[in-house]
Amino acid sequence: MAGLLKARLIELEPDFKTEKSGGQDVTVQFNPDTLKVTFANQLVQPQGGDQAAGSSGRQFVGAGTTKLALTLWFDVTAMVEDAVDDGRRLTQKVIFFMTPAKDSGDPQKLVPPPTRFLWGSFIFDGIVEGLEENLEFFSPDGKPLRASIALTLGQQKILETSFQGDGKVPSAPGRTPLAAARAGDTLQGLVGRGMGMLGKVDWQSIAAKNGIEDPLRMKPGQLVDVSRP
Repeated sequence: MAGLLKARLIELEPDFKTEKSGGQDVTVQFNPDTLKVTFANQLVQPQGGDQAAGSSGRQFVGAGTTKLALTLWFDVTAMVEDAVDDGRRLTQKVIFFMTPAKDSGDPQKLVPPPTRFLWGSFIFDGIVEGLEENLEFFSPDGKPLRASIALTLGQQKILETSFQGDGKVPSAPGRTPLAAARAGDTLQGLVGRGMGMLGKVDWQSIAAKNGIEDPLRMKPGQLVDVSRP
């Protein structure tokens, strides 16, 4: 069985598409509980005109924006391998994505590194706009053993999610709805009891599907697949 998939923060090239060779790549200690995605458009009220038009008088300008908010947790007391004595040794790897560096195109400018948040099929590429670190559970010598970081990332466009396949979940063994016949049951009566859950079902099709030759004589305890053919 595959292990738990962990989320990652990855440094990108300035094109916001390619992972930077040798760049920062941090695997979170604990996956976030929730991801909050916020979409916004830039709207302005036109100058002049009929102000009574209300919202219908607005005009769309520029590109929209998408923001991602999440919280990461760190606990050095829960570390089994490569344990450290201070939670800040873990959080500083995340704070890196907030730290401005010289722009490769213009050394006079400082910009935070392009960042990718990757968790399974969820991908968000943007800039870390805000970071809040909380330190708690201090050791006797004053070192924080637990910490949390609230991150906000933004990108200057509306995030479009792409999916692979049709997204349908295949049926799994043991999930086929089976109904047990009672003494004196007919197939029509058996199917009729389940119509509230299944909706209108053709009992003749159920009989053919289960290979039932005599729907008027069901054996007590006989299991019938009553799912839709």
